[in-house]
Amino acid sequence: MTDIPQPGQNAPIFSAPNQNGKTVTGDDFQGKWLVIYFYPKDDTPGCTTEAKDFSAYVEDFSKLGASIVGVSTDSQKSHCKFIDKHNLTITLLSDPEHEVADAFGAWRLKKFMGKEYMGIERSTFLISPDQKIAYTWAKVKAKGHAEAVLKQLQALVNS
Repeated sequence: MTDIPQPGQNAPIFSAPNQNGKTVTGDDFQGKWLVIYFYPKDDTPGCTTEAKDFSAYVEDFSKLGASIVGVSTDSQKSHCKFIDKHNLTITLLSDPEHEVADAFGAWRLKKFMGKEYMGIERSTFLISPDQKIAYTWAKVKAKGHAEAVLKQLQALVNS
């Protein structure tokens, strides 16, 4: 279990296939802002809220030079269904071996109904154009989160 990267640290190196099977790496975003968020499961209530909210703000993020990437352990096929069902406009990465989630410290011990298990803890990272962690959100609540990330990005870009 990796510690969650903190502001000022180099962003973890990552590589994973997107919903279309194209490999996406951190280097693809060199010189741009990146919002990378980790979520537990496609098409569940909180994850759907978060993905739809990020999709709704994709233009606003884009105007600030930022891309949005969601990561879960779901398959590419699951991601495609999720995107189609909810008209999502963000990129989703498939991380079945949770290597990307591990690198960002999002793969954690969770508790639900008295049981402990390993899984993705909802968390988000804002990565600056120079590949440093600019801001970290851990234990995210889905509702209103995309707007909070956008406000933080606006503050950083306009400072």
